[in-house]
Amino acid sequence: MKIALFTNEFPPNIYGGAGVHIDFLSRELARLADVEVRCFGNQEEHKDAMNVIGIQPSLNQMVDPNNPHIKMFQNLSRNVEMSQHTLQADVIHCHTWYTHLAGIYSRELLQVPLILTTHSLETHRPWKIEQLGNGYFLSRWIERQAYNAADGVIAVSEQMKEDVVEAYGIEPKKVTVIHNGIDPDFYQPTFDNSVLQEYGIDPNVPFVLFVGRITRQKGISQLIEAAHYFNKNCQVVLCAGAPDTPEIAKETEGLINTLKAQRDGIILISEMLPRDKVRVLYSHARVFACPSLYEPFGIINLEALSCGTPVVGSAVGGIPEILTGGETGYLIPLESVSRTDLNPKDPQAFQKAFAEKINLLLDDEGLAEQMGKAGRQRVLEKFSWESIAKTTYNYYQEVISRFEKEKA
Repeated sequence: MKIALFTNEFPPNIYGGAGVHIDFLSRELARLADVEVRCFGNQEEHKDAMNVIGIQPSLNQMVDPNNPHIKMFQNLSRNVEMSQHTLQADVIHCHTWYTHLAGIYSRELLQVPLILTTHSLETHRPWKIEQLGNGYFLSRWIERQAYNAADGVIAVSEQMKEDVVEAYGIEPKKVTVIHNGIDPDFYQPTFDNSVLQEYGIDPNVPFVLFVGRITRQKGISQLIEAAHYFNKNCQVVLCAGAPDTPEIAKETEGLINTLKAQRDGIILISEMLPRDKVRVLYSHARVFACPSLYEPFGIINLEALSCGTPVVGSAVGGIPEILTGGETGYLIPLESVSRTDLNPKDPQAFQKAFAEKINLLLDDEGLAEQMGKAGRQRVLEKFSWESIAKTTYNYYQEVISRFEKEKA
């Protein structure tokens, strides 16, 4: 089998969970079949069964200050070139709307099935108009066309399956759930005080850790507000970079400055750290905080659990499929979130409830250790990439067989 994987993110250009997903999945699939990766960037790799070509179209060099949609045109251009550089495949597998048009083009040109992994849905992220302007409406249209054309859909959680069926009228039998995974050999408890000291973290004081992009869906503003209620005997480490817009960056900076004026131990790391350093932060943290307001799966929670750290997370999207409340951490109910501006109906109630569970773990190191061990065990049993790749490969075979029967 020859598998064509179309993706925006691919190492070393990874900034979100979808990029982590495709990184590990592609490596494991290459043990089972030939894999052709097409991605946004200047990557080029030819190793064993995996061939990687990064797409840097000439349009990408265009700068037009009078055209607010130039980035969208660059994305569209890349899709054409992705398809142009894919001459053979038995199945096409697209990740995120950025590559959906390339998937549609190649499906028709090669007459092979198209599979989409639904990491998130544009139609459920209207706040992205801040980032894309009117390009958001085009991204939503592209996504709708792709799901209507797809021969198979992989949802990363049961919640995402429900969402995609509801949003685009997909036949439920065409959608399968295959969870995200983790490399537990890499993400394992790893301790190094020098990494903490490099970023001004006191190894002798417990800390709450957040890792993620500065974007409304990750709920960083809710966490900063909740931190006003954290016990005083802790540090708060915000490993937060890649803001969606300058406005969100400025807003977040203001919230952090207000928090710093009221308590000590607030540490901002304004960059996306390499994985070898992030796993050290996970491992040393007393608790990992995931206050997401929209989270189709939440692979970052797996990373923390795999490093032996309990998680306090919002009970949204796929997070309840990762966390077992009271065993590997705590789930905080989140009601009536507006999809337009991502504001909870009662922000202060959510923030106080979040802080209450954080404080339990700050006060009880033994409980945190117990939950951390249970979390790593859950990862080992349920979320290895090897098993996920095999399940994905088997799904490819199922969809290819169905496609060929329908075509005949």
